[in-house]
Amino acid sequence: MLKKYFYIFLLSMVPIFELRGAIPVSQMMGLPIVPSFIVCIIANMLPVPIIYLFARKVLIWGSDKPIIGKFFSFCLEKGEKGGKKLQAKAGKGLFVALLLFVGIPVPGTGAWTGTLAASILDMDFKSTVAAVMLGVLLAGIIMMLVSLAGVTIFL
Repeated sequence: MLKKYFYIFLLSMVPIFELRGAIPVSQMMGLPIVPSFIVCIIANMLPVPIIYLFARKVLIWGSDKPIIGKFFSFCLEKGEKGGKKLQAKAGKGLFVALLLFVGIPVPGTGAWTGTLAASILDMDFKSTVAAVMLGVLLAGIIMMLVSLAGVTIFL
C-alpha cells in the first residue's frame, strides 16, 4: 500500500498531470480518498517554492541552449502567455485570478503553470504561495468529488 501512496505522491509532482490526475488514479488503485487527497495536496505544493524562486531564471538561461532550448522556450512562453492572460482578465484581482487559474482543473492550468505565471508577473512570494495553495485545495476538492462520482457510477 505504501508503494501506491508513493506512486500518487510522485504523480502529483509531475507538471501537467499534478493532483488532477493523481487523485483519480488513487481511486482506480482503491486507496482511501482522504489520505490520498492529503498526499496529493502535499506533493503538488512541494515544487511551488522552487518553481517560484528558480524556474524563470533556469528557463531564461536554457532557452538558447542547443538541446533543451526549444522546450525551455516553450515553457517560458507558456508561463508568459498564462501570466499576461491572467493579468489582463484580473487587473487588481490577481490573487483571486491566480487561485481560480490553479483551482479550476482544465488542461494547461495548475500549480506549475500558475506559479511560473506569478513569477513572471512579479507577484510577491507569500501571495503566490497562498493563492496557489488555495487553488490546489480547490482543484483537489473538485477532483475528489469527480473521482468519487466516477467510482460510484461504475459500482
